[in-house]
Amino acid sequence: MTYENSEYETMPYAQAWQALQNSTIHYKGRPVGNLAACDPSVESLNYDQCFIRDFVSSALVFLIKGDAEIVRNFLVHTLELQIKQRQLDFLEPGRGLMPASFKVMHDGGEEYLKADFGERAIGRVTPVDSCLWWLFVLRAYIRATGDLSLAHSADFQKGIKLIMSLCLVARFDMYPTLLVPDAACMIDRRLDIDGRPLEIQALFYAALLTASELLLDSQENADIKQAIANRLHPLADHIRHHYWLDLKSLNAIYQYKGEEYGELATNEFNIYPDSIPYDELSRWLPEGGGYLAGNIGPSRLDCRFFSLGNLMAILSGLTTASQSQAIMHTIEQRWDDLIGKMPMKICFPALKDRDWKLLTGSDPKNRPWSYHNGGNWPVLIWLLAAAAIKTGKEEMAREALKLAASRLPNDDWPEYYDGKNGRLIGKEARKYQTWSIAGFLLAKELLSNPEHLNLVNFEEVPMYAIPLAS
Repeated sequence: MTYENSEYETMPYAQAWQALQNSTIHYKGRPVGNLAACDPSVESLNYDQCFIRDFVSSALVFLIKGDAEIVRNFLVHTLELQIKQRQLDFLEPGRGLMPASFKVMHDGGEEYLKADFGERAIGRVTPVDSCLWWLFVLRAYIRATGDLSLAHSADFQKGIKLIMSLCLVARFDMYPTLLVPDAACMIDRRLDIDGRPLEIQALFYAALLTASELLLDSQENADIKQAIANRLHPLADHIRHHYWLDLKSLNAIYQYKGEEYGELATNEFNIYPDSIPYDELSRWLPEGGGYLAGNIGPSRLDCRFFSLGNLMAILSGLTTASQSQAIMHTIEQRWDDLIGKMPMKICFPALKDRDWKLLTGSDPKNRPWSYHNGGNWPVLIWLLAAAAIKTGKEEMAREALKLAASRLPNDDWPEYYDGKNGRLIGKEARKYQTWSIAGFLLAKELLSNPEHLNLVNFEEVPMYAIPLAS
């Protein structure tokens, strides 16, 4: 599709549009997704595939520009790849799981899609977030087109229920959060995020809300809809209370006593105060600021700032209005750390020295201030823009967009940037990375017309409005 909009005939937008169009994948003559990257200078590896999480920003751009066909095709064909049946009790993905990526294959005159559920990925990581992002794109598609018939079709109703069944199945866990292995989301290499990482919880909450919206009221869906309703309230309350870090909560944790027993224990997770970097945090947290911690579990509180999880928590309504404002205030006051020279840093601070060796397995790609370990990822600019619009901080996002526009085209749209302030192009970054291009365009579209926020925004659900099981 060729866009005839004078606004995009000037650099760098025209270049970005052309690069996005050049990355389109066709299946049986129809557009179905985008290549992860189109860098001719290096071996493609798996960057010649379409990743579900990568396509999210592209899908939203296409929907905004009125090209819903590619998004519909993507939704239909990825649903066909979803695991529907299991033959064994192990060595196979669970029913409901979506692939991390797919590739168009040719066998003689036939075309087919080959899915990767992590069995060929580096480190054999499980794509837990794929099914959650798929629901996010489905909801955005319906909001853009009004095509409820797609979501209400039998195949899509079954697909949504399978995802919910996979996420809500009884397991060895007592918390309302979703327990996942390391590298199960955007951070797809070992980085000590196994357990209950914030990114997954924010996506999980959005997925629960989406399924609640899209599943038909019927006897067949009654049990799963009740299970969703039962989970929403405890999940939101758990995240808002236990994950929240500001100066008040930091002072409370500083006074914790360990080894408490019983239902009235204050230190419910047996967090040892000596494990918290109080000196750094007390100086880094701005007055009036706060954010959601990266992870929490038995004797564990990960105090790193994870950008995607915090921004998605704002968009999904997982944070309260006051918490959302505090997160954006923290980003604004700690601009050099979290934005630097390229919006924005995936996590802060980086794991270094002995922690880097032990917790990443001495991963050279995730060395300090590189790749997932404190690198800057241009794709995150659309989430920053969306959260800024929702919280009335548009000017902050405009400054970030100017920063991106001044560098990304000249640097050939790299996947990520290195260095504590993001001044270095990533050591192993692919050029012409599609989600860097799409994230930039999407941020621009959102700021040009804030009404587009409706595609990705969830209103905060008051706790009294969430029904509980009797």
